[in-house]
Amino acid sequence: YFHKDEKEKVSTRFYDVDGIICNSLFLHNDIKNFKKLKFIQLTSAGFDRVPIEYIKRKKIKIYNAKGVYSTPISEWVVLRILEIYKKIREFENLQKKHKWEKIRDIEELTGKVVGILGYGDIGKEIAKRLKPFGVKIFVCDIRDVKDKLIEKRYNTKNINEFLKNIDILVISLPLNNKTKGLLDYKKLKIMKKDSNLINISRGEVIEEKDLIRILKGKKFKGVYLDVFENEPLPSDSPLWNFENVYITPHNSFISEKINDRLFDLTLKNLKNFEK
Repeated sequence: YFHKDEKEKVSTRFYDVDGIICNSLFLHNDIKNFKKLKFIQLTSAGFDRVPIEYIKRKKIKIYNAKGVYSTPISEWVVLRILEIYKKIREFENLQKKHKWEKIRDIEELTGKVVGILGYGDIGKEIAKRLKPFGVKIFVCDIRDVKDKLIEKRYNTKNINEFLKNIDILVISLPLNNKTKGLLDYKKLKIMKKDSNLINISRGEVIEEKDLIRILKGKKFKGVYLDVFENEPLPSDSPLWNFENVYITPHNSFISEKINDRLFDLTLKNLKNFEK
C-alpha cells in the first residue's frame, strides 16, 4: 500500500501490514492500531519521530536511514564553513551593486578548530571532508569515540570546556531527552565571540529563544541553520533578520543519490529481517 501524506490518518486497511517504510507517520497515527507490525524502515536518520519505547517493548525491528544522507550533509557543512571565511555573502552583495571592490580580511581554514558535537556517521563524514583543509577536529560525544581524524575528545559531561575552545561548532546530535535544549543561553555564551555555529541535526537541540538573545548581543561570525524548533520557520521569527544568520529550509540532506541509497539500504534490512 502507498499512503501519500503521513500527516493524514491512514485507512484501516493499513492496520494489518507487517512492515512500514515511513518518517513521521506515527506522529499522526497511533502505532497501537498496527497490530501485526514487525518491521519499520525509517526514511530519516533520527529516531525522534517514533514511539521508540513501545517499539522496543513489542520487539518490532526498526531501522533508520544510516549512511543515506551523510554525504550531502557533510558537503553542505563544508560549503557553509567556506562561505563564512571566504566572505561569499559580501561578494554577492557587491556584485548586486555592480561594485569592483576587494575584501582584504579573508581567512584560511588552516589551524581553525572545528568542534563536532555528536560523532555518528554524519559527524565522521564531516571530519573526513574538513581534515584536508588543515583544521583541528575536536569531538564531543557521550561515547568514548576513537578516530585518527580526532585531535581532542570530550565527553558530553565536559561540554563547557569543549565549547570554549572551538572556532566552529557543528551540531550533529540525535534528538532525545538528553539532547533536547542542550545548547541553552549559558552554553552558547561560553563560545568565542567570533565563533561560528552550524546546526544540521534537529532544531530542538538549541534553545531558539536563547540563540536569538545571544545574537542580539552581536555574538557569532556566522550562524547556519538548516533545522528549527518549528518547521517551516514562522515568517515573523527574528532569526530571519540577523545579517550573520543563514537560513535554509531543512534541505542539507538532499542530493540526486539519496533515493538509490535508501532503496538499497531498505532492501538490505528487509533481507536481514527475513533471516
